[in-house]
Amino acid sequence: MAVTGTIAATRNALMSGKTSSVELVSEALAEIENDAGEGDAIFVRTFKNTAITQAAACDAMRKMGVPQGPLAGIPISVKDLFDVEGAPTTAGSAVLAEMAEPARRDAIVIERLRAAGAIFLGHTNMTEFAYSGLGINPHFGTPLNVWDKETGRVPGGSSSGAALSVANNMAIAAIGSDTGGSVRIPSAFNRLYGFKPTTGRQPLEGVFPLSSSLDTVGPLARSMNCCRIIDHVMAGDPVPEPNLRSMVGLRFGILETIALDGLDMEVAGAFVRALEALSKSGARLERIKVDALQNFQEIARLGSIAGPEAYHLHRDLIASKGQQMDPRVRARIENGASISAADYIEMLALQKEMIEKAHLATRNYDVILMPTVAIVPPELTPLVESDALYAEANVKVLRNTALVNALGRPAATIPVGDVDAAPVGLMIVGEKGADAMVLDIAESIDLCVNSVSS
Repeated sequence: MAVTGTIAATRNALMSGKTSSVELVSEALAEIENDAGEGDAIFVRTFKNTAITQAAACDAMRKMGVPQGPLAGIPISVKDLFDVEGAPTTAGSAVLAEMAEPARRDAIVIERLRAAGAIFLGHTNMTEFAYSGLGINPHFGTPLNVWDKETGRVPGGSSSGAALSVANNMAIAAIGSDTGGSVRIPSAFNRLYGFKPTTGRQPLEGVFPLSSSLDTVGPLARSMNCCRIIDHVMAGDPVPEPNLRSMVGLRFGILETIALDGLDMEVAGAFVRALEALSKSGARLERIKVDALQNFQEIARLGSIAGPEAYHLHRDLIASKGQQMDPRVRARIENGASISAADYIEMLALQKEMIEKAHLATRNYDVILMPTVAIVPPELTPLVESDALYAEANVKVLRNTALVNALGRPAATIPVGDVDAAPVGLMIVGEKGADAMVLDIAESIDLCVNSVSS
């Protein structure tokens, strides 16, 4: 069996003896090492020997009938900002690649995934320090989006390698981080499923930070059920069975404020067709405006909440080794130095007000719907060559997802539209703490719109 299925399908194949963990891991590693592929740009390092050893142990326990966890024998990739015992954590940075010592222990979420039986294939490439939604990395290369490779388009970031490890059949699922959209953007750009939890749901000990106020971690995979399993394991919760829902009577808010501005034609078309399918299936769709979300634009005018937090984290490294960093990432971090303490406090106050008022405006809806990303994946070369085009594209790509991060809410992305057309994501957003509901409804919407089994 190829490394092309969902977690549920792969577990069934393992339990029935149609494949083994060693076969899955060996096939994934062979794909990563294939000279004709992009494994070198997708993975920063692999854990080859450890992965094969763990896979053999998993197979042996399965044959003996020893009970195992929900991810037993499943090969997954890990973004290069999660501590994995015995390996350095370098956050996509050439500077840290020179300095980082092997981690002494796993990050807490990695410990939980390992206890559930997951087999880690390696650390995946990413935007340096996770500070861009495009996925470009001048140090370790930029793997191409799986759509329209002939043109060459950005993979989405910052969890670029995470998404492409799954999209290129190098892993069953991947673990990424999401501070402004870094799970959902590359998922949407590569026709995958992704989930960003409520801020604070997952422990962040052992995860290289970007923004203490906004950081979250989440899965990228081939189904929402895959995302459900990984999310619950990382949260330390029992994995529930899917709770699929009829669309009849569900009330969905279609957010007009900010989220629908400047959509690419392909995005708008796929979004409308998805809404039509939901309406025909009995969902109640209501267009809504939330004036409080204008605070998001006021925060952007003042700078960004992540800016001063990132600068506080990296200022010493910039002072000593800044010339070795991606100059665009360094410039964004350095911009945080110009944000005054007064403006930072004002941004937090604006965020608090926005969260409270937005909850009052949307609490009676089951979920809120919007396009995950306003544009289709842009061409890579023009963005590499032009700082202005890079900055413009980065803002467009991050806008909708970053809005949700500022609200602290859970959000899933599912692919919509023709599989042969430009990739488009539909984002399903819930109230804070309603993670289980978002996962349930997102999977139900996916079955309605795409008729994909998990």
